[in-house]
Amino acid sequence: MDYKKVSRYVVLGILFFLPVTFLLFLYPATHNYTPLDIVNESVLDINNFTATSNETVQFKDHITVLGFFGKNPMSKATTASNLKELVYDNFTGFKKFQIVILMPEGTEDVVKLLRQEISSYQGLKFWHFVYVKPQVIKQIFSSLKSDAKLSTDFSTDHVYIIDKDLNQRGRLDDRTDNELEKNKPVYGLNSFNCIEVAQIKNKMSEDMRILFTEYRQKRKGEFNSDTRRAGDLKNSNEKK
Repeated sequence: MDYKKVSRYVVLGILFFLPVTFLLFLYPATHNYTPLDIVNESVLDINNFTATSNETVQFKDHITVLGFFGKNPMSKATTASNLKELVYDNFTGFKKFQIVILMPEGTEDVVKLLRQEISSYQGLKFWHFVYVKPQVIKQIFSSLKSDAKLSTDFSTDHVYIIDKDLNQRGRLDDRTDNELEKNKPVYGLNSFNCIEVAQIKNKMSEDMRILFTEYRQKRKGEFNSDTRRAGDLKNSNEKK
């Protein structure tokens, strides 16, 4: 018996079946995940405003990461860089994904400098800076559920996830396992601070992947789990 040849076939068999086995273990997990919570409904859309790319941009029918860089966008260079490297670069290939940054009118020239700084090796095809009046920024921000405040120059380091139906997504219960064991009070996660790299890498990236999985399953007719609304948690607390 040619043991050398047998060993080679055994190794090839292991290399072939190991990834398949791994995928089989993952398959149940991707079909029984907990959908990303709806923390707020009826986010205001943007209409009749043009982006830097001269495209008409809207939230409806897109998975949007929404941000506000204010009158001094270069002061948000770190925020923009983290958002570019940790979110945009990872999800730019997903269908209907976009990043939208609402900017006060008159900041167009400074935004060009910021774009140059964060797009050194690739374009920003799905990243839109949209210029609107300050009043519009305040109205749209007010339609969001946010623990963060909009500064006097209409900026924040926080970004928000908006789904295709103008619902804001996040976590109704963001307690750690340790906090759950100790029965700590419930608190949610409505926005993501781009200065906190760990939050973007560990929480926002996970939440984005869950949301894309939800829409992929909906397209295939495999999605059969209802996403909780913000009112569900409120109702459960009222019953206690």
